[in-house]
Amino acid sequence: MLTLVPTPIGNLEDTSKRAINALLDAELIFCEDTRVTKKLLQLLSQRENLTFTCTEFKSFHSHNETQVLKTLNKDDFEKNIVYVSDAGMPCVSDPGASLVQYCIENNIAYDVLPGANAVLTAFAMSGFLQTEFTFFGFLAHKGKERKDKLNQVMQSSILPILYESPHRLLKTLEEIKNIDENRTVFLAKEITKLHQTTYKNSASKLFEDLKTENIRGEWVIIIEPTIFQGQILSLEDIETLDIAPKIKAKLIAKMTGAKIKDIYAKLQEN
Repeated sequence: MLTLVPTPIGNLEDTSKRAINALLDAELIFCEDTRVTKKLLQLLSQRENLTFTCTEFKSFHSHNETQVLKTLNKDDFEKNIVYVSDAGMPCVSDPGASLVQYCIENNIAYDVLPGANAVLTAFAMSGFLQTEFTFFGFLAHKGKERKDKLNQVMQSSILPILYESPHRLLKTLEEIKNIDENRTVFLAKEITKLHQTTYKNSASKLFEDLKTENIRGEWVIIIEPTIFQGQILSLEDIETLDIAPKIKAKLIAKMTGAKIKDIYAKLQEN
């Protein structure tokens, strides 16, 4: 059986009894980073006066998960296998989803324990009244991919949430400010840790204020969504527009991610 176990995102006391029991029963632990997991077990052992008997740890992360999955077979899961990422919930901006899919495809029993999660904690902290949100994870570091994703975030009508590192926080705030300086932004730093801090203000005010603040630590960014006054155009709406095929192809490509030339060729056939 496979059990996905959430780990603390800062405060060791957020480790649940179920998580500890799963780790005590583990015969094999897949880890995003074996060093981080072994350190966690050491701290839990000292704090709870426990002995974790698992001696088999295997690395499983975004760069090697495909190769690791090829080495597995159904019989491996007759033992108690646990997967943990470095912090928080597996599969939420962390590896683990491919292990779950492997279990589904091979009819292997699995369970996911609830636990610490920065997205939900920040969402509850933010004070925004929306009941829906969209989690975008980390933006690309640079280039067109980053610009396109941020534009998508800023145009979202559903409360968008991002993760950001301290090295790029000011850059991201500046980019948000340049798109809409009056947009309300909520920031949460080092959630559950000693220096947990939150901010909520306009994008321009936060950008100026944080230039002189200590911005070390991991951040969650929640942005006031765009309020659309009219209706959002659908793919069908664009397909029926009486406009030049080249322009229509560009619009459809923007919405679908397909190649402009392929869409244009299809439009010419109709």
